[in-house]
Amino acid sequence: MPQSNLTPARLARRRFLEGVGGAGLAGLFGASAGPARAASFAELPFANGRRELVANFPQKGELLLQRTRPPLLETPWEVFDRGVFTPNDRFYVRWHLPNIPGTVDPATFRLKVRGQVQRPLALTLDQLVREFEPFEMAAVNQCSGNSRGFFSPRVPGGQWANGAMGNALWRGVRLKDVLDRAGVKGGALQARFNGLDTGLLPQTPDFMKSLAIDHARDGEVMIAYAMNGEHLPLVNGFPLRLVVPGWYATYWVKMLADIEVLAQPDDNFWMTRAYVIPDTPFANMAPGQQGVNMVPINRMPPRSFFTNVKDGALLAPGRTTSVRGIAFGGDTGLAKVMFSADAGGRWQEARLGPDHGKYGFRQWEIPLRLSSPGAHTLMVKAINTQGIAQPAQANWNPSGFQRNAIESVSVRAG
Repeated sequence: MPQSNLTPARLARRRFLEGVGGAGLAGLFGASAGPARAASFAELPFANGRRELVANFPQKGELLLQRTRPPLLETPWEVFDRGVFTPNDRFYVRWHLPNIPGTVDPATFRLKVRGQVQRPLALTLDQLVREFEPFEMAAVNQCSGNSRGFFSPRVPGGQWANGAMGNALWRGVRLKDVLDRAGVKGGALQARFNGLDTGLLPQTPDFMKSLAIDHARDGEVMIAYAMNGEHLPLVNGFPLRLVVPGWYATYWVKMLADIEVLAQPDDNFWMTRAYVIPDTPFANMAPGQQGVNMVPINRMPPRSFFTNVKDGALLAPGRTTSVRGIAFGGDTGLAKVMFSADAGGRWQEARLGPDHGKYGFRQWEIPLRLSSPGAHTLMVKAINTQGIAQPAQANWNPSGFQRNAIESVSVRAG
Protein backbone atom coordinates (compact mmCIF):
# COMPACT_ATOMS: atom_id res chain seq x y z
CA MET A 1 0.00 0.00 0.00
CA PRO A 2 1.31 3.52 -0.72
CA GLN A 3 2.89 5.13 2.32
CA SER A 4 2.32 8.77 3.24
CA ASN A 5 5.45 10.92 3.64
CA LEU A 6 3.54 14.11 4.38
CA THR A 7 3.93 15.98 7.65
CA PRO A 8 2.12 19.07 8.95
CA ALA A 9 5.29 21.12 8.46
CA ARG A 10 5.63 20.10 4.83
CA LEU A 11 1.99 20.93 4.16
CA ALA A 12 2.22 24.32 5.83
CA ARG A 13 5.18 25.72 3.93
CA ARG A 14 5.33 27.45 0.61
CA ARG A 15 7.53 24.72 -0.79
CA PHE A 16 4.31 22.68 -0.76
CA LEU A 17 4.06 23.90 -4.35
CA GLU A 18 7.51 22.89 -5.54
CA GLY A 19 7.07 21.21 -8.89
CA VAL A 20 3.38 22.19 -8.88
CA GLY A 21 2.64 25.87 -8.68
CA GLY A 22 5.09 27.04 -11.29
CA ALA A 23 3.38 25.13 -14.06
CA GLY A 24 1.28 28.07 -15.17
CA LEU A 25 -1.56 27.87 -17.67
CA ALA A 26 0.68 26.86 -20.54
CA GLY A 27 1.87 23.80 -18.68
CA LEU A 28 -1.55 23.07 -17.32
CA PHE A 29 -3.09 22.78 -20.73
CA GLY A 30 -0.38 20.63 -22.19
CA ALA A 31 1.73 23.10 -24.16
CA SER A 32 5.13 21.71 -24.94
CA ALA A 33 7.74 22.66 -22.36
CA GLY A 34 10.68 20.89 -23.99
CA PRO A 35 12.00 19.60 -27.29
CA ALA A 36 9.33 18.42 -29.71
CA ARG A 37 8.92 14.67 -29.95
CA ALA A 38 7.20 12.50 -32.49
CA ALA A 39 3.57 11.90 -31.59
CA SER A 40 2.58 8.40 -30.56
CA PHE A 41 -0.95 7.04 -30.68
CA ALA A 42 -3.11 4.28 -29.24
CA GLU A 43 -6.19 2.70 -30.76
CA LEU A 44 -9.15 2.31 -28.41
CA PRO A 45 -11.46 -0.62 -29.32
CA PHE A 46 -14.36 1.31 -30.85
CA ALA A 47 -15.09 3.60 -33.80
CA ASN A 48 -12.91 6.72 -33.98
CA GLY A 49 -10.81 5.35 -31.14
CA ARG A 50 -7.42 6.76 -32.19
CA ARG A 51 -5.93 8.79 -29.31
CA GLU A 52 -2.64 10.61 -28.94
CA LEU A 53 -0.43 9.65 -26.01
CA VAL A 54 0.79 12.82 -24.28
CA ALA A 55 3.15 13.46 -21.38
CA ASN A 56 3.25 17.27 -21.27
CA PHE A 57 0.82 18.04 -18.46
CA PRO A 58 2.34 19.04 -15.10
CA GLN A 59 3.18 16.10 -12.81
CA LYS A 60 1.79 13.67 -15.37
CA GLY A 61 3.29 10.78 -17.27
CA GLU A 62 1.95 9.37 -20.52
CA LEU A 63 -1.84 9.55 -20.79
CA LEU A 64 -4.41 9.27 -23.58
CA LEU A 65 -5.55 12.71 -24.73
CA GLN A 66 -9.30 13.06 -25.03
CA ARG A 67 -9.35 16.87 -24.91
CA THR A 68 -6.88 19.61 -24.02
CA ARG A 69 -9.05 22.36 -22.53
CA PRO A 70 -10.60 21.65 -20.16
CA PRO A 71 -8.33 18.62 -19.77
CA LEU A 72 -9.65 15.10 -20.34
CA LEU A 73 -6.86 12.55 -19.99
CA GLU A 74 -7.37 8.78 -19.82
CA THR A 75 -5.18 6.22 -18.08
CA PRO A 76 -3.64 3.73 -20.55
CA TRP A 77 -5.01 0.28 -19.81
CA GLU A 78 -1.68 -1.43 -19.16
CA VAL A 79 -1.24 0.73 -16.04
CA PHE A 80 -4.03 -1.19 -14.27
CA ASP A 81 -2.10 -4.46 -14.47
CA ARG A 82 0.78 -3.06 -12.42
CA GLY A 83 -1.04 -2.87 -9.07
CA VAL A 84 -4.32 -1.89 -7.46
CA PHE A 85 -3.20 1.67 -6.66
CA THR A 86 -3.09 3.90 -9.74
CA PRO A 87 0.07 6.04 -9.77
CA ASN A 88 -0.57 9.76 -9.40
CA ASP A 89 1.25 10.58 -12.63
CA ARG A 90 -0.94 8.15 -14.61
CA PHE A 91 -4.24 8.94 -12.86
CA TYR A 92 -6.94 10.09 -15.28
CA VAL A 93 -8.07 13.73 -15.41
CA ARG A 94 -11.49 15.20 -16.07
CA TRP A 95 -12.47 18.89 -15.72
CA HIS A 96 -15.72 20.58 -16.73
CA LEU A 97 -14.78 24.27 -16.94
CA PRO A 98 -11.75 25.64 -18.81
CA ASN A 99 -10.47 28.33 -16.43
CA ILE A 100 -8.36 26.34 -13.97
CA PRO A 101 -5.80 28.12 -11.77
CA GLY A 102 -2.25 27.34 -12.86
CA THR A 103 -1.01 28.08 -9.34
CA VAL A 104 -2.51 27.90 -5.86
CA ASP A 105 -0.57 29.47 -2.99
CA PRO A 106 -0.98 27.36 0.18
CA ALA A 107 -0.11 30.37 2.34
CA THR A 108 -3.14 32.37 1.20
CA PHE A 109 -5.58 29.57 0.30
CA ARG A 110 -8.71 29.31 2.46
CA LEU A 111 -11.48 26.72 2.59
CA LYS A 112 -14.70 28.55 3.39
CA VAL A 113 -17.63 26.95 5.21
CA ARG A 114 -20.79 29.05 5.27
CA GLY A 115 -24.56 29.05 4.95
CA GLN A 116 -26.71 27.30 7.53
CA VAL A 117 -23.95 27.09 10.12
CA GLN A 118 -23.45 28.67 13.52
CA ARG A 119 -19.81 29.62 12.94
CA PRO A 120 -18.67 30.40 9.38
CA LEU A 121 -15.11 29.24 8.79
CA ALA A 122 -12.16 30.18 6.59
CA LEU A 123 -9.68 27.38 7.20
CA THR A 124 -6.05 27.41 6.14
CA LEU A 125 -4.31 24.28 4.92
CA ASP A 126 -2.21 24.41 8.06
CA GLN A 127 -5.36 24.32 10.21
CA LEU A 128 -6.78 21.36 8.31
CA VAL A 129 -3.59 19.39 8.84
CA ARG A 130 -2.83 20.40 12.43
CA GLU A 131 -6.25 20.82 14.03
CA PHE A 132 -8.23 17.88 12.65
CA GLU A 133 -7.73 14.16 13.02
CA PRO A 134 -6.13 12.75 9.84
CA PHE A 135 -8.10 10.13 7.94
CA GLU A 136 -7.06 7.69 5.20
CA MET A 137 -9.12 5.59 2.82
CA ALA A 138 -8.55 3.60 -0.35
CA ALA A 139 -11.28 4.41 -2.85
CA VAL A 140 -11.99 4.21 -6.56
CA ASN A 141 -12.61 7.49 -8.37
CA GLN A 142 -14.57 6.73 -11.55
CA CYS A 143 -15.98 9.17 -14.09
CA SER A 144 -19.73 8.84 -14.62
CA GLY A 145 -19.05 8.41 -18.33
CA ASN A 146 -16.29 5.84 -18.01
CA SER A 147 -16.61 3.37 -20.95
CA ARG A 148 -18.95 5.71 -22.86
CA GLY A 149 -17.18 4.86 -26.11
CA PHE A 150 -18.69 1.37 -25.96
CA PHE A 151 -22.31 2.59 -25.88
CA SER A 152 -24.46 1.50 -28.81
CA PRO A 153 -26.14 3.51 -30.26
CA ARG A 154 -23.32 5.99 -29.64
CA VAL A 155 -23.99 9.05 -27.49
CA PRO A 156 -22.26 12.46 -27.31
CA GLY A 157 -19.61 13.25 -24.72
CA GLY A 158 -16.06 12.20 -24.02
CA GLN A 159 -15.53 8.85 -25.75
CA TRP A 160 -13.71 7.12 -22.93
CA ALA A 161 -12.66 3.49 -22.98
CA ASN A 162 -12.38 1.91 -19.52
CA GLY A 163 -9.54 4.11 -18.26
CA ALA A 164 -11.50 7.04 -16.83
CA MET A 165 -11.04 5.66 -13.34
CA GLY A 166 -8.34 5.13 -10.75
CA ASN A 167 -7.81 3.87 -7.22
CA ALA A 168 -5.79 5.81 -4.66
CA LEU A 169 -5.05 5.94 -0.95
CA TRP A 170 -6.59 9.30 -0.04
CA ARG A 171 -5.50 11.20 3.06
CA GLY A 172 -7.21 14.20 4.59
CA VAL A 173 -9.87 15.00 7.16
CA ARG A 174 -13.44 13.87 7.62
CA LEU A 175 -15.95 16.32 6.20
CA LYS A 176 -18.06 15.60 9.29
CA ASP A 177 -15.36 17.03 11.56
CA VAL A 178 -15.20 20.26 9.55
CA LEU A 179 -18.99 20.64 9.49
CA ASP A 180 -19.18 19.92 13.21
CA ARG A 181 -16.70 22.71 13.91
CA ALA A 182 -18.88 25.08 11.90
CA GLY A 183 -22.00 23.84 13.72
CA VAL A 184 -24.70 22.77 11.26
CA LYS A 185 -28.00 24.42 12.06
CA GLY A 186 -31.26 22.55 12.37
CA GLY A 187 -33.17 22.46 9.11
CA ALA A 188 -30.05 22.05 6.96
CA LEU A 189 -30.76 19.79 3.98
CA GLN A 190 -27.65 19.67 1.82
CA ALA A 191 -24.01 20.65 1.66
CA ARG A 192 -22.89 22.19 -1.64
CA PHE A 193 -19.29 22.09 -2.85
CA ASN A 194 -17.53 24.48 -5.21
CA GLY A 195 -13.97 24.53 -6.59
CA LEU A 196 -11.70 27.19 -8.08
CA ASP A 197 -12.42 26.43 -11.75
CA THR A 198 -14.66 28.82 -13.70
CA GLY A 199 -16.21 29.14 -17.15
CA LEU A 200 -15.08 31.41 -19.95
CA LEU A 201 -18.37 33.31 -20.01
CA PRO A 202 -20.24 34.91 -17.08
CA GLN A 203 -23.38 32.95 -17.93
CA THR A 204 -21.61 29.56 -17.70
CA PRO A 205 -23.11 27.68 -14.74
CA ASP A 206 -20.57 27.34 -11.94
CA PHE A 207 -19.64 23.69 -11.39
CA MET A 208 -21.13 22.80 -8.01
CA LYS A 209 -22.28 19.50 -6.51
CA SER A 210 -24.34 18.73 -3.42
CA LEU A 211 -24.82 15.89 -0.96
CA ALA A 212 -27.62 15.33 1.52
CA ILE A 213 -26.46 16.62 4.89
CA ASP A 214 -26.66 13.17 6.50
CA HIS A 215 -24.44 11.77 3.74
CA ALA A 216 -22.00 14.66 4.11
CA ARG A 217 -21.76 13.88 7.84
CA ASP A 218 -21.52 10.07 7.59
CA GLY A 219 -17.85 10.02 8.63
CA GLU A 220 -16.64 8.57 5.32
CA VAL A 221 -16.86 11.59 3.00
CA MET A 222 -13.53 13.35 3.29
CA ILE A 223 -11.59 16.44 2.29
CA ALA A 224 -8.36 15.04 0.86
CA TYR A 225 -5.04 16.86 0.66
CA ALA A 226 -2.99 13.86 -0.45
CA MET A 227 -3.21 10.78 -2.65
CA ASN A 228 -0.90 7.78 -2.56
CA GLY A 229 1.33 9.46 0.02
CA GLU A 230 1.97 12.63 -2.00
CA HIS A 231 0.32 15.99 -2.47
CA LEU A 232 -2.54 16.01 -4.96
CA PRO A 233 -1.32 16.75 -8.49
CA LEU A 234 -2.50 20.12 -9.71
CA VAL A 235 -4.77 18.65 -12.39
CA ASN A 236 -6.24 16.16 -9.90
CA GLY A 237 -7.45 18.91 -7.60
CA PHE A 238 -4.58 20.45 -5.61
CA PRO A 239 -4.73 21.58 -2.86
CA LEU A 240 -7.99 19.95 -1.68
CA ARG A 241 -10.40 17.49 -3.21
CA LEU A 242 -13.68 16.12 -1.94
CA VAL A 243 -13.68 12.30 -1.75
CA VAL A 244 -17.11 10.64 -1.82
CA PRO A 245 -16.37 6.90 -1.57
CA GLY A 246 -18.68 4.65 -3.55
CA TRP A 247 -20.15 7.53 -5.56
CA TYR A 248 -19.26 8.68 -9.07
CA ALA A 249 -16.48 11.23 -9.50
CA THR A 250 -18.78 14.08 -10.48
CA TYR A 251 -19.21 14.62 -6.72
CA TRP A 252 -15.46 14.55 -6.02
CA VAL A 253 -15.05 18.33 -6.45
CA LYS A 254 -11.48 19.37 -7.29
CA MET A 255 -9.67 22.45 -5.93
CA LEU A 256 -12.38 22.53 -3.26
CA ALA A 257 -12.60 26.05 -1.84
CA ASP A 258 -16.19 26.58 -0.71
CA ILE A 259 -18.72 24.54 1.26
CA GLU A 260 -22.21 26.02 1.62
CA VAL A 261 -24.76 24.37 3.88
CA LEU A 262 -28.21 24.76 2.34
CA ALA A 263 -31.66 24.86 3.92
CA GLN A 264 -33.34 24.01 0.62
CA PRO A 265 -32.71 21.48 -2.18
CA ASP A 266 -29.93 22.52 -4.55
CA ASP A 267 -31.40 23.41 -7.94
CA ASN A 268 -28.19 24.36 -9.73
CA PHE A 269 -27.60 23.19 -13.31
CA TRP A 270 -25.10 20.46 -12.40
CA MET A 271 -27.54 18.82 -10.00
CA THR A 272 -30.84 19.09 -11.86
CA ARG A 273 -30.00 19.03 -15.59
CA ALA A 274 -26.52 17.61 -15.98
CA TYR A 275 -25.44 14.25 -14.59
CA VAL A 276 -28.92 12.78 -14.41
CA ILE A 277 -29.78 9.15 -15.13
CA PRO A 278 -32.98 7.18 -15.66
CA ASP A 279 -34.51 6.10 -12.36
CA THR A 280 -34.58 2.51 -13.59
CA PRO A 281 -32.57 -0.67 -12.92
CA PHE A 282 -28.99 -0.18 -14.17
CA ALA A 283 -29.91 3.35 -15.33
CA ASN A 284 -31.25 1.78 -18.52
CA MET A 285 -33.74 3.09 -21.07
CA ALA A 286 -34.44 2.59 -24.76
CA PRO A 287 -33.15 5.09 -27.34
CA GLY A 288 -35.90 7.61 -27.99
CA GLN A 289 -37.94 6.52 -24.98
CA GLN A 290 -40.01 9.35 -23.48
CA GLY A 291 -41.46 10.02 -20.04
CA VAL A 292 -38.58 8.46 -18.08
CA ASN A 293 -38.05 9.90 -14.60
CA MET A 294 -34.49 11.21 -14.28
CA VAL A 295 -32.53 11.55 -11.03
CA PRO A 296 -29.01 12.75 -10.19
CA ILE A 297 -26.39 10.06 -10.72
CA ASN A 298 -25.17 8.71 -7.41
CA ARG A 299 -23.84 5.31 -6.26
CA MET A 300 -21.49 3.17 -8.30
CA PRO A 301 -22.38 -0.46 -9.11
CA PRO A 302 -19.77 -3.25 -9.07
CA ARG A 303 -17.32 -3.71 -11.95
CA SER A 304 -14.53 -6.09 -12.96
CA PHE A 305 -11.98 -6.10 -15.76
CA PHE A 306 -9.28 -8.19 -17.41
CA THR A 307 -5.87 -6.55 -17.19
CA ASN A 308 -3.38 -9.05 -18.65
CA VAL A 309 -5.40 -10.64 -21.48
CA LYS A 310 -6.67 -8.64 -24.44
CA ASP A 311 -9.03 -9.35 -27.32
CA GLY A 312 -7.31 -11.47 -29.93
CA ALA A 313 -4.70 -12.90 -27.54
CA LEU A 314 -3.15 -16.19 -28.65
CA LEU A 315 -2.85 -18.77 -25.86
CA ALA A 316 -1.06 -22.11 -26.04
CA PRO A 317 -3.50 -25.06 -25.80
CA GLY A 318 -2.82 -27.39 -22.92
CA ARG A 319 -0.66 -24.82 -21.11
CA THR A 320 -1.83 -23.09 -17.95
CA THR A 321 -2.04 -19.30 -18.12
CA SER A 322 -2.65 -17.04 -15.13
CA VAL A 323 -5.52 -14.71 -16.04
CA ARG A 324 -5.91 -11.67 -13.81
CA GLY A 325 -7.67 -8.37 -13.48
CA ILE A 326 -9.15 -5.83 -11.08
CA ALA A 327 -12.61 -5.46 -9.55
CA PHE A 328 -14.48 -3.35 -7.04
CA GLY A 329 -17.87 -3.50 -5.35
CA GLY A 330 -19.06 0.01 -6.17
CA ASP A 331 -20.70 1.58 -3.14
CA THR A 332 -19.87 -1.36 -0.90
CA GLY A 333 -17.36 -4.17 -0.56
CA LEU A 334 -16.49 -6.78 -3.16
CA ALA A 335 -17.79 -10.25 -2.23
CA LYS A 336 -16.41 -12.31 -5.11
CA VAL A 337 -15.35 -12.37 -8.73
CA MET A 338 -16.66 -15.07 -11.06
CA PHE A 339 -14.84 -16.21 -14.21
CA SER A 340 -16.06 -18.12 -17.25
CA ALA A 341 -13.97 -19.62 -20.05
CA ASP A 342 -16.97 -20.61 -22.20
CA ALA A 343 -18.96 -17.39 -22.76
CA GLY A 344 -20.89 -17.70 -19.51
CA GLY A 345 -21.84 -21.36 -19.73
CA ARG A 346 -20.03 -22.25 -16.52
CA TRP A 347 -18.65 -19.97 -13.82
CA GLN A 348 -15.96 -20.47 -11.21
CA GLU A 349 -14.76 -18.22 -8.42
CA ALA A 350 -11.47 -16.39 -8.85
CA ARG A 351 -8.93 -15.84 -6.10
CA LEU A 352 -8.93 -12.32 -4.68
CA GLY A 353 -5.82 -10.38 -3.70
CA PRO A 354 -5.37 -8.26 -0.56
CA ASP A 355 -8.28 -6.15 0.64
CA HIS A 356 -7.26 -2.51 1.20
CA GLY A 357 -10.78 -1.38 2.08
CA LYS A 358 -14.26 -1.88 0.75
CA TYR A 359 -14.15 1.04 -1.70
CA GLY A 360 -10.89 0.18 -3.48
CA PHE A 361 -9.76 -2.09 -6.28
CA ARG A 362 -8.90 -5.71 -5.56
CA GLN A 363 -6.89 -7.87 -7.89
CA TRP A 364 -8.37 -11.19 -8.97
CA GLU A 365 -6.56 -14.13 -10.53
CA ILE A 366 -7.39 -17.59 -11.86
CA PRO A 367 -5.45 -20.32 -13.71
CA LEU A 368 -6.74 -21.05 -17.22
CA ARG A 369 -5.96 -24.12 -19.30
CA LEU A 370 -7.60 -24.31 -22.71
CA SER A 371 -7.44 -27.91 -23.92
CA SER A 372 -9.07 -27.42 -27.31
CA PRO A 373 -7.76 -25.14 -30.07
CA GLY A 374 -9.90 -22.42 -31.59
CA ALA A 375 -11.82 -19.39 -30.35
CA HIS A 376 -12.85 -18.96 -26.72
CA THR A 377 -14.77 -16.17 -24.99
CA LEU A 378 -13.58 -15.33 -21.50
CA MET A 379 -15.93 -13.45 -19.17
CA VAL A 380 -15.65 -11.91 -15.71
CA LYS A 381 -18.22 -10.47 -13.34
CA ALA A 382 -18.08 -8.91 -9.90
CA ILE A 383 -20.61 -9.46 -7.11
CA ASN A 384 -20.63 -7.07 -4.17
CA THR A 385 -21.48 -7.69 -0.53
CA GLN A 386 -25.08 -6.58 -1.13
CA GLY A 387 -25.46 -9.41 -3.65
CA ILE A 388 -25.52 -7.07 -6.66
CA ALA A 389 -23.84 -8.59 -9.74
CA GLN A 390 -22.84 -7.06 -13.04
CA PRO A 391 -25.59 -7.50 -15.64
CA ALA A 392 -25.10 -9.60 -18.75
CA GLN A 393 -26.36 -6.85 -21.05
CA ALA A 394 -24.99 -3.32 -21.24
CA ASN A 395 -27.32 -0.49 -20.33
CA TRP A 396 -28.10 2.54 -22.49
CA ASN A 397 -29.04 6.11 -21.66
CA PRO A 398 -28.57 9.36 -23.61
CA SER A 399 -25.68 10.56 -21.46
CA GLY A 400 -23.65 7.35 -21.64
CA PHE A 401 -23.49 6.94 -17.88
CA GLN A 402 -22.99 4.03 -15.50
CA ARG A 403 -21.89 1.26 -17.82
CA ASN A 404 -21.05 -1.86 -15.79
CA ALA A 405 -21.91 -4.90 -17.95
CA ILE A 406 -19.99 -8.16 -17.69
CA GLU A 407 -16.63 -7.80 -19.44
CA SER A 408 -15.50 -10.30 -22.06
CA VAL A 409 -12.46 -10.91 -24.24
CA SER A 410 -12.10 -13.24 -27.22
CA VAL A 411 -8.93 -15.34 -27.32
CA ARG A 412 -7.62 -18.15 -29.48
CA ALA A 413 -5.91 -21.33 -28.46
CA GLY A 414 -3.55 -22.64 -31.09
